[in-house]
Amino acid sequence: MHAVSTMQHLPYRGRLAPSPTGLLHLGHACTFWIAYQRARAANGTLVFRNEDLDPHRSRPEFARAMIEDLRWLGVRWQEGPDVGGQYAPYQQSLRRKLYLNTWRKLRDGGHIYPCTCSRKDLAMAAAAPNEGDDEPLYSGRCRDKISEARAHDAPAGVNWRFLVPDDEPIAFDDLGQGPQSFLAGRDFGDFVVWRRDDVPAYQLAVVADDAAMQITEVVRGADLLKSTARQLLLIRAVELPVPAYYHCNLIRDKQGQRLAKRHDALSLRALREQGRAPEEVLRMCGS
Repeated sequence: MHAVSTMQHLPYRGRLAPSPTGLLHLGHACTFWIAYQRARAANGTLVFRNEDLDPHRSRPEFARAMIEDLRWLGVRWQEGPDVGGQYAPYQQSLRRKLYLNTWRKLRDGGHIYPCTCSRKDLAMAAAAPNEGDDEPLYSGRCRDKISEARAHDAPAGVNWRFLVPDDEPIAFDDLGQGPQSFLAGRDFGDFVVWRRDDVPAYQLAVVADDAAMQITEVVRGADLLKSTARQLLLIRAVELPVPAYYHCNLIRDKQGQRLAKRHDALSLRALREQGRAPEEVLRMCGS
């Protein structure tokens, strides 16, 4: 499978898609600035999407902070709900119907199966996690339940996994990192698309939203390259157009570790409180 964008003829539409699970840090700032600049260069539209699906970690104070911090940085977006004359983000938590429709298409197409493995089962049976990846290779223990999928009218109560085509190369040309290729079943296994607590997983929600919002180019960090391979399989399964991808280099701390939301000292909010100007923060990004 080699993905070629099928949306190149459309007007440019990019997106900002932070999750309100912590304060935005310098790495986010650099990625979102690149997304903003690429949209401007294409005379396109930048959509703001609040990826607030995680009910346990998403916080309204973080959502407010990310809007304020991005505006302070100088990032501007041109689409979202109009609130008091300014564009607010779309909220994933309000888009459940779209995700359920996507889940049904995957179920009806024979692409997903219910997984009843407990955390203990997964810890005992799964292979070691891939470096830089948050999901270990799944053993395939519940694959034989693919025939049971249609008996489920709703996804709640079990994890739902996408049945990856083992040993199929998933290749795409990334505009930021160059040609990429991952082998399904080796570099990643059957991945979760819907959680047992009735929350759609990141992979499914992102694919559904990017298609519904007609996003032509996805700009994000290079840590999500493997997620792109997964998402290309979902896109093919539900017959959606393929956007272009631009993965940015990661910003790392002095120890060489990539920045995460636990790096409070390098959050945009902390840098603002230190008296840093937006121009200084952008210089830290190399802009």
